[in-house]
Amino acid sequence: MPLPTSSTKHFSRISPSAFVGSLRRPRLNSRLFTQDSRRLLISPTKVRPELPYLHATTRRWPTQYNNQNQFPSQVARLLTTERKQFIKDQLKLGVRFTVIGWAVIGLASAITFGIQLAISDRRYPSPSEWTFKSKYIYVSAKSNEEPNEHTGLVDWSRVGELYRQLIERLEDPSIDGQGIQAGLNDEGHLYVEGLGKAGLDISAKSEPWRRGYFQSLMGIARAAENREGWVTDTTQAMVFPPHLVLGPSNPNPRPMPPGAPPAPLEENCVPNFEGPTTYYIKILTTQGFASRQRLDAALAYADWLDFKGLSSTAEDMYDWALDIVKGSSHLGCNDAVDVKTGVINTEAQKVSSNLLLVTTALASHHARNNNLATALPIFLSILRARRQLPEPASTNTSPKQRNSFLSDMVSFIMSVLAPRPYPPPPPTGDEIPTRTRAEVCEEAGIMANIGEILFASSASQPSGKGSTNAPVGNTIWTGAATGSLETRQSGLSWTRDAVDLAESTLVAAKGDDEETRNKCTDCLAIGMQNWSTMVQQMSQDEQKEKASPKKQNHSNWFWGSGTTTNEGTWETESRVVEERLRTVRRLLLKEEQKKQEKGFAVTLLGR
Repeated sequence: MPLPTSSTKHFSRISPSAFVGSLRRPRLNSRLFTQDSRRLLISPTKVRPELPYLHATTRRWPTQYNNQNQFPSQVARLLTTERKQFIKDQLKLGVRFTVIGWAVIGLASAITFGIQLAISDRRYPSPSEWTFKSKYIYVSAKSNEEPNEHTGLVDWSRVGELYRQLIERLEDPSIDGQGIQAGLNDEGHLYVEGLGKAGLDISAKSEPWRRGYFQSLMGIARAAENREGWVTDTTQAMVFPPHLVLGPSNPNPRPMPPGAPPAPLEENCVPNFEGPTTYYIKILTTQGFASRQRLDAALAYADWLDFKGLSSTAEDMYDWALDIVKGSSHLGCNDAVDVKTGVINTEAQKVSSNLLLVTTALASHHARNNNLATALPIFLSILRARRQLPEPASTNTSPKQRNSFLSDMVSFIMSVLAPRPYPPPPPTGDEIPTRTRAEVCEEAGIMANIGEILFASSASQPSGKGSTNAPVGNTIWTGAATGSLETRQSGLSWTRDAVDLAESTLVAAKGDDEETRNKCTDCLAIGMQNWSTMVQQMSQDEQKEKASPKKQNHSNWFWGSGTTTNEGTWETESRVVEERLRTVRRLLLKEEQKKQEKGFAVTLLGR
């Protein structure tokens, strides 16, 4: 039976190729990155097709393989080739960035260390002929001498150890001690009886080397003073104060604080440093030091002996200091002072700076030991000698030309980058000083000392010895209430004049005259404190005198009421002093601000 005509027409319109194409699977525009190639992935045959939305992102281990020793090739790999390459790239990047990071950290640390070392070297210059390690030790020791910012204390054990290492390097001929010579005895060293080894002969070294060596010896002497009696426990390698040591020499030791290491045993301890005497004698017996350097060491040693209560030994050291001054003087100053009394002769025409320094220290020594009758003539002779000093030569300085901003910037950059030269040598002290503003401030200090002695010597003590209330520094003796009123008023007048002189000199001093400003600031502060204490004590005595029954006002029918001529005099003076104190505090505050503003320039530029 033939097909319908409509169906025949329908089949006749479709070509064979189109019919076969209609039976094929439709093409999917799939994303290639979501499919895994058979060449890159070994996995069991899947039943369902790998369509983008049916693609499995995780693979499971076949459960039919229970034996761990069998790994058939059909097991899916965890790391594909793309993943291996990705991990390799990430590891390379990680290693690269790690190396770069540590390199940057290392370079930054080196730059920071170099900047800090340059700043410290400008602040504490060291001789250029020293080795780098010696310079670094010296700068570290000087930096550690400054009080800690948080505790305000100084680790003198650390400071002394650094100076000891530096001195060993400077005295080693194979490091920094080329050319120095030892003492001439059988063993190659010179010994002072009862004091240990004497100094060396450093005359062949340069002046900067000798100055640095002197500063190192003085530094370790200061550390020895502050660590006298301290011991080092050899078993713990730690330093302990003497009151914590367990042994026969300390029958009542203090307990260790909680959390501290165990207390040291005396048999395991050695002294932390030698006594200060060893280092001071070493300086005094070293050949090559200037007279001012040996004089500074002698005065520092004498001051330490005074602190220890060895006044007779201190007087011997002051005599040694006078011998140093007379032996180093080349200007005919040998007869300028009486060696027995320390008083400068009135006819002395040539008085050196060293002579003024040692006589001032000797007078202060007598005042601290309450020998006021001996100290006062020395101070008066020093004041007379200072007032007779020659005036400085007048120098006509032309006004400086103002440079351009560009030249100032260039000079500033060059001063920062260029190495700072070692400071020039200080004066030897053998020359005759001139009456500069700094010397005028020294005069004000001498006047303040004279006023303090006069105020304290008015006490009713015939000999002036045996009292522990002598004036020391700026402390006024409090037992002078019953002394002579005229003498006390004279002492107060001397102090008032000293304050006026120091204040006027400070106001007239130039901004760049740092020596004058420092001396006048110290003198003004001490003088004002003395003046305030004197007036306060006089006011208290005046009030006691008013309250005394013997001094009450009596009235009678003929003479009327009795009055006191000086009623309220010291109370008025006390108010004047308080007002003056406020003025001086403002002036001293300005000076302190100037020092702080200049501190950055001194640290950065070293000038």
